[in-house]
Amino acid sequence: MDLRLRDSILLVSLAVSTAALYARAVSSRVRPGPTRLAMLLPVTIFFAAIPLVFSSALLRCAAALFLAWLGTFKVVLLAVGGGPLDPTLPALQFVLTTALPIELVIIPSGVHPDKARSMAGPASTSSLASFTSKVAVIATITRLYKYFHEMHLYVRLVLYGVHVWCSMELLFAGAAAACRGVLGVEVKPQFDKPYLATSLQDFWGRRWNLPVSAILRASVYDPVRARAGKEAGIVATFVVSGLMHEALVYYFTLEPPTGEMVAFFLLHGVCRVAEDWCARRWTARGWPAPPRHVARVLVLLFFMATSFSLIFPPVYRKGREEMLLKESAEALEAFFAGVVV
Repeated sequence: MDLRLRDSILLVSLAVSTAALYARAVSSRVRPGPTRLAMLLPVTIFFAAIPLVFSSALLRCAAALFLAWLGTFKVVLLAVGGGPLDPTLPALQFVLTTALPIELVIIPSGVHPDKARSMAGPASTSSLASFTSKVAVIATITRLYKYFHEMHLYVRLVLYGVHVWCSMELLFAGAAAACRGVLGVEVKPQFDKPYLATSLQDFWGRRWNLPVSAILRASVYDPVRARAGKEAGIVATFVVSGLMHEALVYYFTLEPPTGEMVAFFLLHGVCRVAEDWCARRWTARGWPAPPRHVARVLVLLFFMATSFSLIFPPVYRKGREEMLLKESAEALEAFFAGVVV
């Protein structure tokens, strides 16, 4: 790894840990409310700015997801007395929960092992076999990219989609494994076989990027639903997610947002509401549910159609895909070099 990059990661880690400990100290002494929020505001500003320290687009994007999005939302929820952060947590647990996309499983003493496993949720995807298979998939796709100029656009987009999914699972699984190793505690799984989703509700609510879903549920969906109803809560959640994805694209490209991410998530939010409406009427008429394999294919086709037209263009536009592929190849080389050493 480049020495300057390593030094940047170490310095950012130290600065983020200091900011998290400050947030813990403030929250231990100040009651939830406007005063705590004002005192924690510098932490949210810092988390929003710190990803820009990195010259690597991939690192900027990962840091933006972990800190500018999740970290900021966690701190705001902490300011009002909610969310996954608790000032009574041990210092190291508090820091890692703030900085990483994890949700700790707090199991009371004396709980039966079977009950503890059910509290942890679905089986984790960070097993050695899963990790190895995803590394192999990314390595294979990266090698295929040298032929991407000869590929049909849709084939390239499918490869991008698989690449992004595997990369995100590895990134989140690495964070979870680090917490298990350092803290010796279990964390909830971040993904649950999203390719098996049979509906938009199943995909977004139960299978894809569960730490983000939990944060959005606490910070957007629950408050809006309490005031304006379920449908408004769903649409508002997707709109906020779209805005944060626009921010991620900015951190990645350092160019102004185009609005395509907001359009994608607004479309999915509206379709998610329509899905509920149709499901209620389908059930009321006594019609049988479609076969699960048919539902999975329909969900997959919908995601492919909307992603190809709205999610991927901001990434591969203006030759950015070549920068992404170059950095991905370098990251893989660094990983394998570390394994060999």
